[in-house]
Amino acid sequence: MAKVKIANRYVGDSSPCFIVAEIGINHNGSVEQAKKLIDIAVTTGCDAVKFQKRTIDIVYTKEELAKERKSIFGNTNGDLKRGLEFGIKEYKEIDKYCKKKGILWFASCWDEKSVDFMEKFDIPCYKIASASLTDDNLLRYTRSKGKPILLSTGMSTMEEIRHAVKVLGEKDLIIYHCTSTYPSNSEEMNLNVIKTFKEEFSCPIGYSGHERGLTPSILAVALGACSVERHITLDRTNWGSDQAASLEISGLYHMVRDIRQTPLILGDGEKVVYERELPIINKLRRVK
Repeated sequence: MAKVKIANRYVGDSSPCFIVAEIGINHNGSVEQAKKLIDIAVTTGCDAVKFQKRTIDIVYTKEELAKERKSIFGNTNGDLKRGLEFGIKEYKEIDKYCKKKGILWFASCWDEKSVDFMEKFDIPCYKIASASLTDDNLLRYTRSKGKPILLSTGMSTMEEIRHAVKVLGEKDLIIYHCTSTYPSNSEEMNLNVIKTFKEEFSCPIGYSGHERGLTPSILAVALGACSVERHITLDRTNWGSDQAASLEISGLYHMVRDIRQTPLILGDGEKVVYERELPIINKLRRVK
């Protein structure tokens, strides 16, 4: 049975679900807000928090950055992207805070320079965002760092996913079923893809969700997902494109609780009479 070791945790079918709280860009450029989100992840029992790292002038063209886009940071898309991007000072503070709180952290890197940036920290793994799945050069470069890779598959065909897996290899790889709509509608989730992935690939399969509510994430674990990633927020009404598809502390707490209980609820499949049923037999059955 395939397993991937991330720091001191194993991720695989027989291990506890590896739950990732994605902070992403929901910090809105504030380290203090990022720390509050880390606190939420710690309090609710998540295993790790995830950020995003981009080299703005590499990932986006000058034309794209110059487009008008009003935000809390200014009037152009470039103002927004730069305002949301943490640098070395901010990530040193995040690294120190996560170590203090005893939670793992890592990032999805959108370009090779961002991978080099993250190599300054002792992160346990890398995430490949759905948008980067077709970027062979980035896949190879990230793989060259020798760390486990978590691969999201939103907006990707099976042919594209097979190709990405071929480029990366299945060793130390976790593939996440994902739909890249924010928030996702029920008819867009197609959770049975988790079973499709499990039949085709020999590496662990996870789920990265952008839905409203909790049910799909819990069902994903019942269908065999060994890891779940969800965006988190301080307030779903906050400014930002990912906030509405994120979980506040109450929702995250209930999701983690229910995911942890899922293996116990599913049981081992052997039909037995439980000790607590015996008095009921004596009370209700005419024929024993």
